[in-house]
Amino acid sequence: MDNASKKNLQTEALKVRMGVVEGTFQAGSGHPGGSLSIADILTYLYFYKMKVDPKNPRWDQRDRFVLSKGHAAPALYAALAGKGFFPEDELPRLRKVGSMLQGHPDMKNIPGVDMSTGSLGQGISAACGMALSAKHFGEGYRVYCALGDGECEEGQVWEAAMFAAHKRLDNLIVFVDLNHLQIDGSIEEVNSPLPLDEKFAAFQWHVVTVDGHDFDALDAAVEEALTVKGKPTAIICNTVKGKGVSFMENVCGWHGVAPKKDEYEKAMDELKARLAALEA
Repeated sequence: MDNASKKNLQTEALKVRMGVVEGTFQAGSGHPGGSLSIADILTYLYFYKMKVDPKNPRWDQRDRFVLSKGHAAPALYAALAGKGFFPEDELPRLRKVGSMLQGHPDMKNIPGVDMSTGSLGQGISAACGMALSAKHFGEGYRVYCALGDGECEEGQVWEAAMFAAHKRLDNLIVFVDLNHLQIDGSIEEVNSPLPLDEKFAAFQWHVVTVDGHDFDALDAAVEEALTVKGKPTAIICNTVKGKGVSFMENVCGWHGVAPKKDEYEKAMDELKARLAALEA
């Protein structure tokens, strides 16, 4: 990845994080922690890798993305708005009555959302169906899916993993957001799904482990996945919950709590300062 592309992704990722903070603050609810941890993955996909057309959200040859960890919707919405699927002034209307931006993704009313998600474990099954459909009809699009690490405690995730390997879905790439925190504490304390790399490998997946905030590493992992034949790929992304906002990083309490006014201002000041330095 060249330096210009990387700088552009860093810029867009900061804007996605600002959208997360803005949306959750204005809503007075939502899930900032896990949205911030996945911001770089979404930025990489929507602004660099995926074949999508904001002017034609239902283009049949587009790549598909399923946010299986649907509570991270604020980050998805910010990425979609930044890409041009809908105006960015929709973001402060998150969770408001009459807003199209619900607390979880809604494929019927939000341009660019490929699957309604929120019930943990179900999104990856839908992604498998999309990938199987592409194989069946000889279509060339790829399917990307994002899983939470706590979500990997759901049995349906492993049923889907078994299915994907059995059907040889090499057009499916799953990113696991391994930030080690879920709503009630660390994943190790609650119900550890670790080691995730060995589990996916045991289910006959190709597995790559990367720093989920490193665009070069993400790109190298996806490029590697594109060479794999006959197997789906799991990219285990080591991330930081609340990444990009100093007082939210690695704090479990920010899983599902919106920032108050002073916290909102502090977070936005941090992000704006970083953006200004990047654009200088």
